[in-house]
Amino acid sequence: MESIIASAIAVLGTLLGAGITLAFQQRTVDRSHQLTRREKLRQERLDAYSSYAGALINYRRCLVHLWFCEHEQSPPEDPDAVRIRAYDLRSSAQEALFRVQMLTDDGGLSQTAEDVLTAVTALPKVDSRAELDELRARTRDDISRLVGSAKQHL
Repeated sequence: MESIIASAIAVLGTLLGAGITLAFQQRTVDRSHQLTRREKLRQERLDAYSSYAGALINYRRCLVHLWFCEHEQSPPEDPDAVRIRAYDLRSSAQEALFRVQMLTDDGGLSQTAEDVLTAVTALPKVDSRAELDELRARTRDDISRLVGSAKQHL
């Protein structure tokens, strides 16, 4: 009888050990999946934020060039061609904005990103060189602040 009890205790001990091992392995796998998911989201956000900032810079540069084509001594480029390029760059910036908005959990960052695009879009609509210079500086600073804010969400 003692051998049966000893065998039962041994079997229960083995089952208990296997159950505990399974629980620890499951927790380790879950943590690994969570870590992998967080890192993938971080990489996607980094890509989206940097792509958006780059798209804003390119769009801003093209709009400044367009302003000079229309208001001051025209560079040797057709304003209509620059305008078409600006539309394409705006589309790229909007696509990048949508990606940022889908990946961020922060409504404030999403709104700031949209506001910066709106400010950049206003560049060719100003009338004087002084207004252009002021808006250029403001949009440059806005893009820098947006990048700084986005870094906090990586």
